[in-house]
Amino acid sequence: MRSFQAKPLEVERKWFLVDAKGKTVGRLAARVASILRGKHKPIFTPNVDTGDHVVIINAGHVEFTRDKFKTKTYYHHSGFPGGLKAISAEHLHAKKPTEVLSKAIKGMLPKCSLGKQMARKLKVYPEAEHIHQAQNPIPLNL
Repeated sequence: MRSFQAKPLEVERKWFLVDAKGKTVGRLAARVASILRGKHKPIFTPNVDTGDHVVIINAGHVEFTRDKFKTKTYYHHSGFPGGLKAISAEHLHAKKPTEVLSKAIKGMLPKCSLGKQMARKLKVYPEAEHIHQAQNPIPLNL
């Protein structure tokens, strides 16, 4: 018996539609990251992108547990001395409603070129309208 190795050109990709209204950020992000990675498929191979495309709608209506909405802080650095920038989840959500969910999902993907390739298959929209009707996304209940 030989181990199966998926080939990048043989992978069939589907499109899934996820409604994020009323869902918790972390739980939703973990399930979506698993789909983007391809762990739900029997042909999963860690070094090949076997995942599917995911369209998330109503990302502006996600929830946090307890008081994380006010206390959670996102950091980034400008690269200059003393350039540490911080923004709370509440302010980030008010500024860019899709960014909170995008950061949570991308943080659960591998930190390499393969993870960036998987992150490109994620489409996040703040409301119910999206431009991917032609792909016939399959509604996914998470």
